[in-house]
Amino acid sequence: MNTYRIAVVVGSIRKESLNRRLADALVRLAPADFSFHDLRIDDLPLYNHDDEEHPTEAMQRLRREIAGSSGVMIVTPEYNRSISGALKNALDHGSRPYGHNSWEGKPAGIIGLSSGACGTAMAQQHLRNILAVLDVPTLGQPEAFIGYYEGLFDEEGNIGPKSRDFLQGWMDRFAAWVRLHAGGRA
Repeated sequence: MNTYRIAVVVGSIRKESLNRRLADALVRLAPADFSFHDLRIDDLPLYNHDDEEHPTEAMQRLRREIAGSSGVMIVTPEYNRSISGALKNALDHGSRPYGHNSWEGKPAGIIGLSSGACGTAMAQQHLRNILAVLDVPTLGQPEAFIGYYEGLFDEEGNIGPKSRDFLQGWMDRFAAWVRLHAGGRA
């Protein structure tokens, strides 16, 4: 059986991140032929074109891990109606140097969790615009703008019963999207 290796990018680098909890819970809903690895983004320097000729180990690691993935699951918070600076920085690093875009062609799914009433709708729309220019085929439906509520996670960190069916459906669609677009990259 082929295994699809999925890079998980959590846009929040906060230790107690709700989006980290969501990512960890979603992984448990994935099919058996999917494996997940976290892309570390908190150690990347701020993107600077001058650094492209002499990339740091963190920059090289990020690009290698993206290139070695069958797809990408991006779990984004919403900061001021957009994505976090840490996530944008990682997207920029992975897309460079010019002509060597590590993100290109990697099927992606976007999801996010916020304590606000709109979930992460604005951040996800902004992220879709960025991913389009990076040539990342992005799952369109179902959109998942998750608003945090008590009981979203159970005591073990799994998705609670109120949202489990919806989020299982999202994961099933994401898995199908990756299988459709990953081709031989399983």
